[in-house]
Amino acid sequence: MANTYTQIHIQLVFAVKHRNALIHSSFKGELYQYITGIIKNHNHKLLAINGMSDHIHIFIGMRPTQSLSDLLQDIKGNSSKWINEKKFLKVNFEWQQGYGAFSYSKSQVNNVINYINNQEQHHSIKTFREEYLEFLKLFEVDYDERYIFKEPL
Repeated sequence: MANTYTQIHIQLVFAVKHRNALIHSSFKGELYQYITGIIKNHNHKLLAINGMSDHIHIFIGMRPTQSLSDLLQDIKGNSSKWINEKKFLKVNFEWQQGYGAFSYSKSQVNNVINYINNQEQHHSIKTFREEYLEFLKLFEVDYDERYIFKEPL
């Protein structure tokens, strides 16, 4: 789109179905590269990607050429399919329904990148559920407790 200039920074957060710890270190790097490819193919800019065995954080500079829900459908659907086709796991891999999306100003970009890059350290202090609820409260997002990511089964 000629003459369209944007600066939209979004952190995306979503979990493995049932919060199962299925993202193993043996393929985590490849998964992140695959997701990075999806993001770049849609002309968005990846700023950071990291997570834990049961969830993922992605921080992007988003272009207004695609809806957020379409991007997430592509990322989650294609990465699930890719994991299953590669047979990294003995069980079927799925992402949990839903996601969190949180916007940031330019002045917050470096802090968000550092936060995402230090997920292991951060989660030694608080659980994913605690973290997610903190995001919802901080960003004043109305939510229904019934649909908040549950603790692992």
